[in-house]
Formats: sequence, C-alpha cells, structure tokens
Amino acid sequence: MARLSYAQASCDALDRAMAADARVVALGEDVGRGGIFGQYRGLLEKYGAARVIDTPISEATIMGAAVGMALAGLKPVVEMRVVDFALCAIDEIVNQAAKARYMFGGQGRVPLVARLPIGIWAGSAAQHSQSLEAWFAHVPGLVVVTPSSPQDNHALLTAALACGDPVIYMEHKELWGLEDEVDPAERVALGRAQTLRPGNDVTLVTWSRAVHTALDAARAAGARGISVEVIDLRTVWPWDRDAVLASAARTRRLLVVHEAVRVAGFGAEIAAEVAEQLGVRVKRLAGPRIPVGYSKPLEEAARLDPGQILQALEDIVLGEPR
Repeated sequence: MARLSYAQASCDALDRAMAADARVVALGEDVGRGGIFGQYRGLLEKYGAARVIDTPISEATIMGAAVGMALAGLKPVVEMRVVDFALCAIDEIVNQAAKARYMFGGQGRVPLVARLPIGIWAGSAAQHSQSLEAWFAHVPGLVVVTPSSPQDNHALLTAALACGDPVIYMEHKELWGLEDEVDPAERVALGRAQTLRPGNDVTLVTWSRAVHTALDAARAAGARGISVEVIDLRTVWPWDRDAVLASAARTRRLLVVHEAVRVAGFGAEIAAEVAEQLGVRVKRLAGPRIPVGYSKPLEEAARLDPGQILQALEDIVLGEPR
C-alpha cells in the first residue's frame, strides 16, 4: 500500500503496464513533460521517446495514429488532455475505433485507452468543463470508465489496458490532487459497481467526482434518519445493472446523481431501466442545461452540492408514505 494522488495512481498503473508489455505506448500533447496533471511523470525518462510520444496539437491526428497503432498490434494510451478537445477527434473515435472490430468480423481490434478527462474545472469556463460520458456510452463498441478515487484510477486503468477494445477513460479534472491509500495489486473488473455505503431507505447511484458530493449528502441524510445506499457505478458502459437493480429492489427508491447535464444524461438510462424492471420510485438530479460560466457565481450555478442532493433524498423518501 502507498499513499498516492489520483494522478500518481494512474501514472503508476501505466508504468507497470509499460514495464510488463512492450506493446503499451503513450502518445499525446505534453506527455513527454509528464502531462499537464503529472499523470505521465517520469515515463519518458524510463521508456524513451519511442514509447512516450509527444505529438503536434492535432487531436484528429493523435487519435487517428492511435487507431492505426492498435490495428497494427500496439496498445496505445491516447492523451486528449480534456474531453472537450476530443471532439476534434470524434470521427476517429466513433467511426473508426468503435466500429473496426464489428466491421472486420473480429479480424481487426482496437485495444486503445483514450484518456478524456471530464467535469467542471474551476475557472475554466464552457469549453473546458464538460461531462460528455453519455455521448460515448451511446456508441456501440466503446467501453466508458469513470474512476472516482486514486485506488480506482489505478485498478480501472489496469483493467482498461487489458480490455482489448477501445476504452473511453474519463478521469475528473478536479480529482488529480485527491490522495488516498492505493493497493497496486487490487484488480477490478470493468462493468462492476462498488457499494460505498450500505443503506435501506433509498439507493443513490452516481459516478466520478459526484461520488464524493453524494457521500457527504448521504452522511447528512443519515443524521436525519434517512438510510442511503451509495453505489459508485465506476463503469458507465457496461454499467452494473444487476447491482443497481438488486439495491433498488430492496430500498424501493432510486436517486441517480451526476455532474453532466440532466437532459439526455446517462442517469436517464439507469432511471428508465429501473422503472421498467421494478416499478419503483425514481428521481434524477444532475447539471442544468447551461454552458459552465467563467465567473465564480455562474460556475457555482452549474455545480451540484451536498445540500441539493440531501433535498432530493428527502423528497424521494419523505415525500411519500413511508
């Protein structure tokens, strides 16, 4: 066990993968100097410029090259800096990486990991603060991962590198400095959620940075006599349908919380599935459909806080006969 930051945990996971498999390479802007969050620190010195590849500022070129590398037998880790910039490479992701295995009958696979950090990034405004996980979950052929802790950022990146299919790996821009104990030997299966807090009155499903806000709200709800089960989805696609359905069947209530815009967010998929299968009461709480503002008050208007989640929990539990 070691105490690592979210960024250090991912760097250690990638370091171990590169040491174990010469096919693993990293490419993108600024990876040679360690990445803008330190998530590649020390790797150029250890593995050289042939495996830690600084690229021009052209996301379409970076992703297109990575798809070709993967089809040729390498296992590229593609650095897009933030998800907002990855929109310049959407054709390479959606029409090439996601579809190659299907279109070539399995003869060509694309085992790449595309790091597309999501979320509001303080003071970074509308073009650097988006959460677009629902976009990629909608695309057949892509795996979508959203780690919320240093431990998960280590274990899930390790799992993503072993996946064999294109993984959209969505770290949160404001979690890079978060520190916790990390066990490098821990293994996590993609598509497996984690129950972070047991409860009986309502199931709260969330992912990424919203996990920490949800846990704060669940503790506050507990002090008011509401028992909240908090589930970190960890992988948005495939999502752990069995774990969520089992919990919601027991609590008979579901609240889905995410930072992304509520309209057509992935929470709608979870809520609809649970409602169809179980007929329980469901509720969603997510970001407003507005661009994230640069000024502090406008930015705060786009954020979820524990008070909002606590109110939603009380509404779904206390707003009906118990």
